[in-house]
Amino acid sequence: MLDLKDYGIDMWPKEKIEAFRKALLDWYDANKRDLPWRRTADPYAVWVSEIMLQQTQVVTVIPYYERFLDWFPTVEALAEATEERLLKAWEGLGYYSRVRNMQAAAQQIMTTFAGDFPQTYEEILSLKGIGPYTAGAIASMAFGLPEPAVDGNVMRVMARLFEVDYDIGDPKNRKIFQAIMEELIDPERPGDFNQALMDLGTDIEAPKNPRPEESPVRAFSAAYLHGTMDKYPIKEAKKKPRPVEIQAFVIRNQEGQYLLEKNQEGRLLSGFWSFPIMETQLVAQQLDLFEEGNQVLEPLSQLRGFEEKYQLEPVWKEQAFSLITHVFSHQKWRIQLVEGWVKDPQLPDEGQLVWADLEDFETYPFATPQKKMVDAYLRNS
Repeated sequence: MLDLKDYGIDMWPKEKIEAFRKALLDWYDANKRDLPWRRTADPYAVWVSEIMLQQTQVVTVIPYYERFLDWFPTVEALAEATEERLLKAWEGLGYYSRVRNMQAAAQQIMTTFAGDFPQTYEEILSLKGIGPYTAGAIASMAFGLPEPAVDGNVMRVMARLFEVDYDIGDPKNRKIFQAIMEELIDPERPGDFNQALMDLGTDIEAPKNPRPEESPVRAFSAAYLHGTMDKYPIKEAKKKPRPVEIQAFVIRNQEGQYLLEKNQEGRLLSGFWSFPIMETQLVAQQLDLFEEGNQVLEPLSQLRGFEEKYQLEPVWKEQAFSLITHVFSHQKWRIQLVEGWVKDPQLPDEGQLVWADLEDFETYPFATPQKKMVDAYLRNS
């Protein structure tokens, strides 16, 4: 077991821990948010909510959560879903590996656990795509097990409570905050305890503009009492996303249909449909030309590259479209649209390509960059 003293942390005596639990849970009982996943102890529903809430705000998640459970009400339904239906349900949420892992885990539950959601922390942790945080959340909220759910919000609160001088962004330091939580968690109400800390960390103890004077546990916070709130938590700045120039091709045939391509497995946004796109090979890509207002013109060779790859000979239009930007965790795309039309709609055998009517777009799973491209095209055409 981790000795917190080795990390400069003195754990409170039992009486103080009990007082902390009471102060936190009394505040939670009076102020907790009414969220749909808090109205059930169904482990499947809790799991869906927790995966969706990773990297995504609550207000965005609620309609997705409700639709997802409507489309896939059981583990079995999720396990048997088609890829198109699965991606359509997740369309716009981003970080699409989350839902792919969920389906793999659902299939694992069907085969390994006979369709019954596992009920121990270790078994939940064994599921595809579930780490210590999600396993702790499900175990505590659905099964009442005293397992901590340590995410960024919780680490931020803990860092301020104990003035933890370790970077919360460094994965190897997570064990420190896990050990603190194992001492503090309320064994009688572990799920509520975890959720109370999440609520506290997303609001009063937020990363920006915190309001420590309103915190229900300010009397326990070393950083608040010592005036060091601005120092904690310690977290090194993230690397900026790599800039990437993208050319998107809006191609129509004589029937007025649009060319769509399905991203292949192994590529970013695999399984989703979009206008054909190609990364440009420009010197500008190595320069800081991604600020608003800078224009990078597309060389003719890029259009020829499209013609060779797709075996089409579009008549290119000179229509100017607004630049589109989209930021992933590791890349920043700047997308330039170019439009053309073709007389011969014959498509090559390679790849997955279709001609689709505009009104049928809603039947295809589109990731956010494609939605932005469609919106920009319709605004400017």
